[in-house]
Amino acid sequence: MEKLIVHGGTPLKGRINVSGSKNSSLPILAATLLTKESCTIRNVPDLSDTNYMVRILGELGADVERASGVVITKAEKIKSTAPYDLVRKMRASICVLGPLTGRLKRCVVSLPGGCVIGDRPVDLHLKGMEALGAIVKVDGGDIDVNARKGLKGCEINLMGKHGSTVLGTDNVMMAATLAKGTTIIQGAAAEPEVEDLANFLIKMGAKIEGAGTHRIVIEGVKELHGAEHKVIPDRIEAGTFLVAGAILGEGITLRRVNPDHLRSVLDAFKHCGIPIETTKDSITVRPNPKARGFDLTTLPYPGFPTDMQAQFCALACAIPDTSTITETIFPQRFMHVAEMKRMGANIDLQGATARIRGGEPLKGAPVMASDLRASAALVLAGLLASGTTEIHRLYHIDRGYEHLDDKLIALGANIERVQE
Repeated sequence: MEKLIVHGGTPLKGRINVSGSKNSSLPILAATLLTKESCTIRNVPDLSDTNYMVRILGELGADVERASGVVITKAEKIKSTAPYDLVRKMRASICVLGPLTGRLKRCVVSLPGGCVIGDRPVDLHLKGMEALGAIVKVDGGDIDVNARKGLKGCEINLMGKHGSTVLGTDNVMMAATLAKGTTIIQGAAAEPEVEDLANFLIKMGAKIEGAGTHRIVIEGVKELHGAEHKVIPDRIEAGTFLVAGAILGEGITLRRVNPDHLRSVLDAFKHCGIPIETTKDSITVRPNPKARGFDLTTLPYPGFPTDMQAQFCALACAIPDTSTITETIFPQRFMHVAEMKRMGANIDLQGATARIRGGEPLKGAPVMASDLRASAALVLAGLLASGTTEIHRLYHIDRGYEHLDDKLIALGANIERVQE
């Protein structure tokens, strides 16, 4: 097992490229199961999560080649069962449910393992399959989907109590591409990653309108064909590095990024008084020692993303003012707070709201990563702190950030990855 050693206080400066989106890559790779023909997916980040998905495709019977950010698949003959040993390491593996149902009309997919940041139920995924005409049973931890009589278009609302379901929207959209008739998804997730998946499906021959809004219309087709696609930039990786640049240094520039996907995050920076400059495919950020505190609430896209909540807690520690962050998507998603307090952060957590009194010095300490975004926040806090911070359970970072330490080193950070 590895850990990350962060020697804080080193200024950051320079330029880096943003990797392809993890949350786009996973369902897009799963979608290649919808066709017997070859698919080429470019800009796939080198992450443990994408590695798991590639492995899952192979175990399901697809031929998969991967090299330098390119994944080539050919799922000529595939299995209908994704057992627990195959999917247990990654919750997003549930996104094979839609393509297996759509293509084979019968599948058994084991429920993925639990999630440390709170309950992430799959009930809306199952509701979607049932609405399309499948008989769904959950028995012994397995989801058994039977649509032998075929899938039929329907109208369904996928809005949950905490907003739209991204993977649920993905699953229903993928299955509906091969259903008979027209499917209308109301309350659909509007995230750029959903639109990216839809664009890939359209290249495969699907008929989809409205992706990127809360109403998606899919007209089923008889079959899909192979296609090539380039995954969009990872907006959460970009946001994380923007926080790093806002915390300390002389300014950093992110290239190969889409600023339109980060409007709520960029607006939050500007509200704080942190200088932001954008071009069509780049963002530059510089620190402001007189930055103001903020009051943020996480919301479904295009609102402020829950996946940036932990990183903005770290930013708040650097601002000599009081800030608040309220978490409405995953109210329990504050595992990083206790670890940041070990470093001297002044954070008062009341229910789903964190009140951060910033400007007080942080000191390096041994800390434990609990999930992907919490681990990123601890790295950011370590960059800000004096002394040395040891971040354990590094595998959380490697799930969703491609070579995070290497990119920070390229910007001037003093970081090293070592064996425990």
